Amino acid sequence: MKNKVILATVMFLVVISSGIFLLNGNNPDEKTVYENSQSLASDRENIITKTVATVSPAVVGINVTEVRQVNNPFFNPFFNDPFFQQFFGDQSYSQEVKGLGSGFLISKDGYILTNDHVAGNAKKITVTLTDGRHYEAKVVGTDKVSDVCLLKIDENKLPFLKLGNSNDIIIGEWSIALGNPFGLFDVNDQPTVTVGVISAKNMNLEPVDERFYLNMIQTDAAINGGNSGGPLVNSVGDVIGMNTIIYSTGSGKGSIGLGFAIPINKVKKIVDELNLKGEIDRNFYTGLGLHDIDEKIAAYFKLQNARGVIVNSVMKNSPAEKAGFKSGDVILALGDFKVSNRNNLLGILQEYRTGQTVEFTVLRDEEKIKFEMELERRK
Repeated sequence: MKNKVILATVMFLVVISSGIFLLNGNNPDEKTVYENSQSLASDRENIITKTVATVSPAVVGINVTEVRQVNNPFFNPFFNDPFFQQFFGDQSYSQEVKGLGSGFLISKDGYILTNDHVAGNAKKITVTLTDGRHYEAKVVGTDKVSDVCLLKIDENKLPFLKLGNSNDIIIGEWSIALGNPFGLFDVNDQPTVTVGVISAKNMNLEPVDERFYLNMIQTDAAINGGNSGGPLVNSVGDVIGMNTIIYSTGSGKGSIGLGFAIPINKVKKIVDELNLKGEIDRNFYTGLGLHDIDEKIAAYFKLQNARGVIVNSVMKNSPAEKAGFKSGDVILALGDFKVSNRNNLLGILQEYRTGQTVEFTVLRDEEKIKFEMELERRK
């Protein structure tokens, strides 16, 4: 009996010691697990983090002061009677409004890109760099229609971003949005970063305050208030767009994964013109009276669908009359752009300049025909 107890004790100690042996790191797989964890830690520095570190110094925060005319809400002469209003005139007053946004350096000598709705009408513009320095900026040129603004600060040897090619973006590739949401740049002297993918391209949006947004890049990288004017870059750090507009479910809801950027190829074209002339020459006219096609119009003209634009008038001696337009013509396309509605057509026209010739594709009497119209200067 005693021998059995001794044997059992010895076996118990062997089992315990074996457990200790295993727990004390002599498991041949334990070193591999540790090495794997170290490898994962080193892999945290990937192409995204390296790109962010590279491009961040060229991103800037922008603060503006804008003077706006505001109607006096307390002025109501005789319940807005037009007869009495003619004696009192306009009772609006000037008010300074503070705003903020983002931008990015595109040259070592201080040229900065941002949105027109950020700085285009500003009385005072202050640019903050990632090293904490502040500069007063001036507007070199701005274009409300395309929502592009070119600024300049007096400094040399600045970091700047490479402008890429937005024509070769791939749906599903990484996209990185950098900027100054809610003014956080001013507190921390660094941009914030959100990462997503290119969700879609060539997206046409409805105009906002006479600004037209065609062929936009859609991303699910979160874009919030204050991000406007910041860069959207690809995984290697090339700027592919300028963050401009978001769709939200309502006030205060923030980003819902529907952000849109102006393609950088379009921005480059605008910047070249602004640098050269300080403005974009769109002072042309067509002489066309236009109306959106609805179901009634489609039925009357026996059109297949209620989509497009119909000509309801042609001005005498206008470019439209010279080109051969008639009332009842249905405009299907301008150049390579398909026309979906009147706003879309007006937006496409903004891509052209005074004196250029535009090719229209028109449906007349169930036959497709083409017209060429010269965009004459407005008289």
